[in-house]
Amino acid sequence: MKTTKKLWQSGVLTLSLLATSVMAAVSPDEAAKLGNTLTPVGAEMAGNADGSIPAWTGGLPANAGAVDPRGFLADPFANEQPLFTITAQNADQYKDKLTPGQLAMFKRYPDSYKMPVYPTHRSANLPAEVIAATKQNAVNTKMVEGGNGLENFQTANPFPIPQNGLEAIWNHITRYRGGSVRRLVTQATPQPNGSYSLVYFQDEFTFRDALTDFDPSKESNVLFYFKQRVTAPSRLAGNVLLVHETLNQVKEPRLAWLYNAGQRRVRRAPQVSYDGPGTAADGLRTSDNFDMYNGAPDRYDWKLEGKKEIYIPYNAYKLDSPNLKYSDIIKAGHINQDLTRYELHRVWHVTATLKSGERHIYAKRDFYIDEDTWQAALIDHYDGRGTLWRVAEAHAQYYYDKQVPWYTVETLYDLLSGRYLALGMKNEEKQAYDFNYKAAGSDYTPAALRQAGVR
Repeated sequence: MKTTKKLWQSGVLTLSLLATSVMAAVSPDEAAKLGNTLTPVGAEMAGNADGSIPAWTGGLPANAGAVDPRGFLADPFANEQPLFTITAQNADQYKDKLTPGQLAMFKRYPDSYKMPVYPTHRSANLPAEVIAATKQNAVNTKMVEGGNGLENFQTANPFPIPQNGLEAIWNHITRYRGGSVRRLVTQATPQPNGSYSLVYFQDEFTFRDALTDFDPSKESNVLFYFKQRVTAPSRLAGNVLLVHETLNQVKEPRLAWLYNAGQRRVRRAPQVSYDGPGTAADGLRTSDNFDMYNGAPDRYDWKLEGKKEIYIPYNAYKLDSPNLKYSDIIKAGHINQDLTRYELHRVWHVTATLKSGERHIYAKRDFYIDEDTWQAALIDHYDGRGTLWRVAEAHAQYYYDKQVPWYTVETLYDLLSGRYLALGMKNEEKQAYDFNYKAAGSDYTPAALRQAGVR
């Protein structure tokens, strides 16, 4: 794949992680580019040379479309048609703008996998207070303890002008997803023939500074609090996972507890990290596959390869339609690609290579991170033999009414078994994401798990 010639309007160097205990922030002169030649989060403000990627002009307005009574958003691009469709038959023509994982999907499913490519819209923006925090982070935030923690960090996007791969990954880990949200989502793990059953979750995320009883005078290593209750099927209903997501997970490992509804018992869950099994995922994802990638980055060496122009899933409003049934989406081999939308965007390419002496089922990961949101859009996963094993695609949308970029559906395709996982669907649920959800610290204690698990 070709790397775009004009990689660094921001003067970013392609460096590996420096082996120092404290990583410096950028200079005020560099930070001054934010909101000028760079967007407020560090993307290139300008479009590309041929105009296929437009300039960023502020994203979609909050009133870009109607919001239905359940909270589902109207598709602001509903009248657009694909510019072209990439298939196994013509993929070679576009290979310089495709990832190895995407090319592997065309090879694995030559008759059904396709990518409808639409005009590019740089739709994302963030609230003013998050933009202000990002600019402060640029000159103040530093990585400490070999990159395992952050110092002087506020809210989101610690390194809008990243100097290395680990800084770029920290941007994904800490990116803005709304201060607090409750969501009802489903997960499917289809067999190769397309048969599947659904697992239903109620998730609650609250970032530390969105707690109703947040005290800014008290230092905290917690980034956010997460509670996930399984609501169906009946054999799993009532089981609850609670996580205190720490920033420096080497200094203070992620704190996790499980409430088992059958035993009516709360216990610590140290396996909820790294390559521990994902919740009710039938072995198809690891704990750190959730949200495309999460958790401590200490087991990998991170390298910033540069920027590329890649066709990535984007503006997935059609896939999120409340008029769809889950059976319309889940098909054999992969989700229904007729419902997807791909656009050409600039992405940061970051490789993660397992450190000598560390263990993880993924020996290498290739990340492709959207420059406008810091969300991982695509991740290729390799096993210990160097074989491309799993391909992750995140179908993202911008919740324009709340100024929150996030995912519609996360998919993780196992090229070897022919199975896959689709997580995050909410088409048939009674409510879309609730960004008005409020919670206090007391809602995220082990003592609160029993009540959360009542069937």
